[in-house]
Amino acid sequence: MTPKATFFDKVGKMKTWQMILYDIFAICLTYGIAIAALSISHVSGFDRRMALYVLPVVIVIKLMVNIFSQVYRLVFQNAGFDEVFKLALAVTIGNIIIAVISIAIPNFNFIPEICLLFTNVFEVFVMVLPRIIKRFLRYLSPKKIYLSGKRTLLIGAGAGGKLVLDEIRNNLEVYNNPIAYVDDDENKIGNIMAGFPILGPIKEVPHIIDNYGIEEVIICIANITNERFQEIIQIVAKRAVTIKRLPKFKNLKKDAPSKKLQEVRVEDLLSREIVKLDNKGIKDFISGKRVLVTGAGGSIGSELVRQIIKFKPKKLLLFDIYENGVYDLQTELNHAMTKKDIDSIDFELQIGSVYNYERLDKLFKNYKPELVFHAAAYKHVPLMEDSSVEAVRTNILGTYNVCSLSDIYKVEKVVLVSSDKAVRPTNVMGATKRFAEMIIQCINSKSETNYSAVRFGNVLGSNGSVVPLFRRQIENGGPVTVTHKDITRYFMTIPEAVSLILQSGTYAKGGEIFILDMGDPVRIYDLAEKMIRLSGMKPHEDIKINVTGLRPGEKLYEELLVDKNNGHIKTDNEKIFIEKITQAENVECDVKEIVDGFEDLTNQQVKELVQKYVTSYTIKK
Repeated sequence: MTPKATFFDKVGKMKTWQMILYDIFAICLTYGIAIAALSISHVSGFDRRMALYVLPVVIVIKLMVNIFSQVYRLVFQNAGFDEVFKLALAVTIGNIIIAVISIAIPNFNFIPEICLLFTNVFEVFVMVLPRIIKRFLRYLSPKKIYLSGKRTLLIGAGAGGKLVLDEIRNNLEVYNNPIAYVDDDENKIGNIMAGFPILGPIKEVPHIIDNYGIEEVIICIANITNERFQEIIQIVAKRAVTIKRLPKFKNLKKDAPSKKLQEVRVEDLLSREIVKLDNKGIKDFISGKRVLVTGAGGSIGSELVRQIIKFKPKKLLLFDIYENGVYDLQTELNHAMTKKDIDSIDFELQIGSVYNYERLDKLFKNYKPELVFHAAAYKHVPLMEDSSVEAVRTNILGTYNVCSLSDIYKVEKVVLVSSDKAVRPTNVMGATKRFAEMIIQCINSKSETNYSAVRFGNVLGSNGSVVPLFRRQIENGGPVTVTHKDITRYFMTIPEAVSLILQSGTYAKGGEIFILDMGDPVRIYDLAEKMIRLSGMKPHEDIKINVTGLRPGEKLYEELLVDKNNGHIKTDNEKIFIEKITQAENVECDVKEIVDGFEDLTNQQVKELVQKYVTSYTIKK
């Protein structure tokens, strides 16, 4: 709900000519009162008629001073000390000029110079009043003004906290009822800032939320470290409140005022320490190269494109069968280039499928890519269980086409985006991704092209992830569905995963399967509860959580990707390991046998055919 603009809001938006007319009125009022007072007092030597004749000249002089001082270029809608001081200074300078003229020019009888001191104070007051009245009234009655907004707690009683309070007071799009500040500084706790008490310390926030009926918490510490930010949101997330944050000060200029406050999402709650990358190595790897990204419209593919652009490839080719995804990405990139948010580069979209050999062959022939990031794949486990033919067609045949054409056209490096589901797979999606890994190792053993794969787990917010599913279910009023109360998954953010894919590409010498350290597993039931709380509702009361049972091919616990006691090879990046090198199998004949026979098989028979070659695959009945 947004409050309606008041009369004082409209005053704050007066146009320049309206402000000039008001200032003329203020000058006439100020000096009219002074002239009347001097006349009534019968001050000797004061000529009222002369004063009235001179008044128009005084108005012109003062307006010229205001214009020269750029008073009418100041934004007074949210006036602060700086604006008031500049206006007061302009009024004072104008009166000093008039006093000097009055003394220097004979017969320029206006009013006694000593009276200008008192006139100056009153004139400043009259001119400033309409420019600050909105803020003044809100300062006097903050609770009355914001009574129907969300009861809000501001964490951080510093410059960021003041900035957020100003945003709440002055921006009609931000509708909050500030209740108090919270801070860890013992010198601040118990004091008052901008009319609001400072409570603390921050570890007491859950109790403060309970005691004050808080509905929203805003983290107002702009230059906060990621570690401290994580600590604070873990504390706040113990209660059912929405959480917002102020971005870093260096990013504020890029945002419109209404976008200064950012929603804290579950991605922030689960995010980890910042990944350290060898940016120079990645730049040398990509800069000036022709790069092909398959599946460019997907979650991983589109983020690959966004990050690759930063390293200035010679040409970037976006290839996908799903036109809407790459169209949205094209629109995003064109807009960013127009705004100069990113450097302009040569990129092109092509629609097609990786399992269409002829289409792919023309693409390689025309564009001659030097680097290929193969992200095109079917990844949704339950859907592929019922459509195993399509999983084979795209994940196996599509990968074979990309790899074989990369060999023919002398591509420098091919990086396959794989999955943790490929480890001892219990579903056909994982089995086909494992077969795709076998393909890249096979072709790498006899090709000059460098092939590698990167294996990782779930990415937050990707297509098919539980996070967007839970978000939609919460928005619809629930229930949130979890397949098992004890099911756990490893999570990584999309940008983090893609950064590590690019880094792995720089390490690749041929045939490696890189494994990303996914950190600690997350219990999905706990994740659902946290997301409900972050939306400002209580789990099991406002939003129900239903346990529906494991889906076909779904594991209760995902395989541990990085077992540091299992001989995985370390790389220069602490997040990236290499699976112990195994002898590459010659699977080209296997691919041919699968391709020649899989179209006419039943869903179950396709799974059994894949299991013949991926012996670690367990078909669940």
